[in-house]
Amino acid sequence: MPTHFPLPLPTMSYRACQSYPEFPPSSLLAETHSVFGTEHLWIDFSQENLNYNTDGYEGDPAEDRKSQDGSETMPFIDESPTMSPHLCARGQDGEAVSPTLIFTLACLSDYTEKGLEMKKLVLSGFLASEEIYINQLEALLLPMKPLKATATTSKPVLTMEQIETIFFMIQDIFVIHKEFYDAISPNIQQWDEKVTVGHLFQKLASQLGVYKAFVDNYKVAVETAEKCSLANSQFQKISEVRYFITYDHSFYSLMFVFAALLYKPIDRVTRSTLVLHDLLKHTPKDHPDFPLLQDALRISQNFLSSINEEIDPRRTAVTTPKGEVRQLVKDGFLVEMSEGTRKLRHAFLFTDLLLCAKMKKTAVGRHQQYECKWYIPLADLSFQTLDDSDSLPHIQTLPEHEIEEMKIKISSIKSEIQKEKKAQKSQSRNVDRLRKKMNEQESCLLLNSPTIPFRIHNKHGKSYLFLLSSDYERSEWRESIQKLQKKDLQACVLSSVELQVLTGSCFKLRTVHNIPVTSNKDDEESPGLYGFLHVIVHKATGFKESANLYCTLEVDSFGYFVSKAITRVFRDTTEPQWNEEFEIELEGSQCLRILCYEKCYDKSKLNKDDNEIVDKIMGKGQVQLDPQTVQSKNWHMDVIEMNGIKVEFSMKFTSRDLSLKRTPSKKQSGVFGVKISVVTKRERSKVPYIVRQCIEEVEKRGIDEVGIYRISGVATDIQALKAAFDANTKDILMMLSDMDINAIAGTLKLYFRELPEPLLTDRLYPAFMEGIALSDPAAKENCMMHLLRSLPDPNLITFLILLEHLKRVAEKEPVNKMSLHNLATVFGPTLLRPSESEISKAHITLASDIWSHDVMAQVQVLLYYLQHPPISFAELKKNTLYFSTDV
Repeated sequence: MPTHFPLPLPTMSYRACQSYPEFPPSSLLAETHSVFGTEHLWIDFSQENLNYNTDGYEGDPAEDRKSQDGSETMPFIDESPTMSPHLCARGQDGEAVSPTLIFTLACLSDYTEKGLEMKKLVLSGFLASEEIYINQLEALLLPMKPLKATATTSKPVLTMEQIETIFFMIQDIFVIHKEFYDAISPNIQQWDEKVTVGHLFQKLASQLGVYKAFVDNYKVAVETAEKCSLANSQFQKISEVRYFITYDHSFYSLMFVFAALLYKPIDRVTRSTLVLHDLLKHTPKDHPDFPLLQDALRISQNFLSSINEEIDPRRTAVTTPKGEVRQLVKDGFLVEMSEGTRKLRHAFLFTDLLLCAKMKKTAVGRHQQYECKWYIPLADLSFQTLDDSDSLPHIQTLPEHEIEEMKIKISSIKSEIQKEKKAQKSQSRNVDRLRKKMNEQESCLLLNSPTIPFRIHNKHGKSYLFLLSSDYERSEWRESIQKLQKKDLQACVLSSVELQVLTGSCFKLRTVHNIPVTSNKDDEESPGLYGFLHVIVHKATGFKESANLYCTLEVDSFGYFVSKAITRVFRDTTEPQWNEEFEIELEGSQCLRILCYEKCYDKSKLNKDDNEIVDKIMGKGQVQLDPQTVQSKNWHMDVIEMNGIKVEFSMKFTSRDLSLKRTPSKKQSGVFGVKISVVTKRERSKVPYIVRQCIEEVEKRGIDEVGIYRISGVATDIQALKAAFDANTKDILMMLSDMDINAIAGTLKLYFRELPEPLLTDRLYPAFMEGIALSDPAAKENCMMHLLRSLPDPNLITFLILLEHLKRVAEKEPVNKMSLHNLATVFGPTLLRPSESEISKAHITLASDIWSHDVMAQVQVLLYYLQHPPISFAELKKNTLYFSTDV
C-alpha cells in the first residue's frame, strides 16, 4: 500500500473474507477495486478503530441503538464542537481521546523540532480517518454488485428494490469522498504556508444534500436489511461478515453486522464538523482558507441542525396501550378554517395519525395543556383533488391594506421598545406593555396572512382546510404524510382515554413551542436582516427528464414566508441556466428558500380556487441568512440540494443604511442619479423619457401581470436598461419590447429611488408629514393640494402622470393582485424618502426602523393622492385654494 503521510502507518493487510452463498470468493474479489489501486480491499481495521468500544465492533451494534424503553432508535448526531462518543478511543484512565489527537501526538514526537504546523497535523489526522472511512464505504458496497447480478436470476437473494433501499446513496457518498481524498492528499504531501484546502472543504460541505437523502432513508435501510436477514439465510450470512486481518504481524478476527457500517456516513458528518472547528482555530483570519472554512462550517452546522430533530425519535415517541411505538414526526402551528373563521391550531403528525389541537386557556402558574379538536388515522387520510374544490368554503381574507397596516404597527412598536431600552430607565412595565401589544398584533397578522389552501379529507368523515403562508410549507406537510402512508398502515380508532393520554403527551413531545413572533424571541436572538439581498440564480442540475423549469425565491418576514422573486421558465431542458439576478427587500429576514417548479401548461389542471394553473414542485431547499457570511462586499456562492437536484446561486447583502442612500451621479450626462429638472431641460420635455417609456410598456403588456411592481425583476436586465437609458442608446425601444416586464417595472422604481432628491422634494417633506397627520378633512385637502402646487413643474407633472398610471394598474387588481394600498406601499417611500442629509438630521439609525412612523406616513401620503379624484395640473395651478366636492 503506498504511503500517503509523512510518517509510515502501522502495517495491516486483508487476508480472507467470508464467502457469500453461491458466489465464489474469486468472483467476489473481481467485483472489488481498492481505493488505492491495489488488488485487495483495505477495510476499517486500524489500531484507532480496534480501540473503539462504542463503534459497533464489540458487542451487538443493534443493542447500541436501543433506547431505554427498548425501542430502536437512530443515533443522534452531536453538532457541538466536542468529542463524539462514536469518534473516541479510550486512554488508560478511561477518558475519551480524539483519534485525530492520537495521530497528532504520534507525529509531534518526530516533527516538533521541524515546527510542523498544527493545521497540517489536524489535516493529516483527518486524512488518515478519511482513508479509513473510504474503506468502510467500499466494504459496505462490496456485496452490492453481486446481489444486483442475482436479482435478475431465477434465484435472487434480494429484489432490486430491496437492494436499492439498503444501498441508497452509498455509491454517491463514496465518489464524493474519494474525489475529496484524491484532491486533498497531494496538498498535505507538499505542504507549505501557501497551500489552500478551504475550497475542497467548501465543496465537500456543499454536497451534504446527498447525506440528507441518506439520513432520510437510513431507518428504512436498516429495517429492510434486518427484515431481509431474518427472511433470507443467504443474506444473513452476507450481512454478518468475518474478516481476518494482520495488525503489526499478529492475526485477529473480527465480526460485525451490516447495520454497523450503515451508520458510518451519519457519524462522518459530525467528525467533519469537529475538524472544521479545529482547522479554523489554527488558520489565520487573513489566510485565503479562513472564509472558505467558515462557510463550510456554516453549511455543516445548518445541515446538522436540520436533521437532528429527524434522527432522534427518543423524545418524540409515546407507547400505545398495545405496546407499539407512536412517534411524533412533525408538528407546527397552522391556521384552520373552522365554521367560516380562522383559528390558530397546533398540528401533530404521528407515525399513524394526524392530530389537530388547540392550547387550553389555563390560570397563571398552571401547567399548559392541549385540547384535541379532531384526528384522522393516516390510513383514512387523503388529499382532496381539484375536482372536489367546488364544494369547499370560500377562503376569508383581509384586505391587503389592513395586512400592511398591521406590519407598520408592529414595526412602530418595535421602534418604541428599542427607544425604551435605550433610555436605560427602570421602566420595564412600559416594555412589557409594548411587548404584549406587539404580540397581539403579530398573532393577528399570522392568523390573517396565510392564503394558500391545504385540504385534507377523512375517507369516513368530514374534510378540513388549513391555510398556509407558502407553497414550501404545504409541500413539506404533504410529503411527510405521504412518506408515512407508504408503510403498511392499519386504521386506528382511539378510545376517549387513549385520545386523552395522547393529547396530554403532546405538550412534552412538541418540537415547536411558540408561534413565530418577535415577542417570543430572546433579546439575544438575531433580529434578522433589514435591507436588500441580491441573489443570482445560476443554474440547476440533476433532472432526469427534460421539462419546463423555473425557480421562486421566498424569505421570512414578520414570522411567515412570502414569495419575492421568480425566474423565467427555461423550456424543455434537464440543465436550466438562468443566471438571473434579483434584488429582494428583507424585513427582519433570517432564511432564504428556493423552490424549483415544472411549469404546467395543461389547462385541464386549472385550480378552481385562484384561477391559476398548479405547477409541480420538483424540489425545495433553504439556507440560513447568516449576517457574518452575507454582509460582505463579495458575492457568496452556495448550493442547495433538493431531491437529487442541485441549484447553484450567489448572494450579497446591502444594509438598509447603504441601500437607501440617494447618491447623486458624477456623470450628469445620464438620467439615473441626476436631478429631474436637469433631465427634462436637456430632453426639452415635461416628463423624463425613461418614465414615459416604462409606463407605456407596462400598460401595453404588464398591467395584467400578477404582482407587477411587487415581484422583483432580474437585476442584470434592470442594470442593462439603466445603462441603455444613461447612454441614450438608439435601440432602447427594441430592448424594452424584448425585456421581461418585471425588469421594466423594476427600472422605473430604480429611477425614482436613485434620484438625488425625492420626487416630492426634501424641502416639502416635513410639510407632507404634517399635512397627512391632519384630522380635519377640509384642512387636509387644502394642505395636500397646496403642497402639490408648491412642487417644481417637472416634479409635479411627472408625479401626476405616475399617479394616473398607478390608478390604471389598480383597476386590474382582480387580475394582477395589486391594490392601491399595495402600490402605495411599493412607491410611497421611493417617492418621498428624504436624501441622506435629511435622514441624518432625523437620526434614523436602527435597521428595524424600516417600517417606522415616517415610512408609514410616506405610504399614507401616496395613498391619499391615489384615492383622490383625478387631479388636473391646470386646475391645480389655477386655484389658490383647492376644495374637494367630497368635503
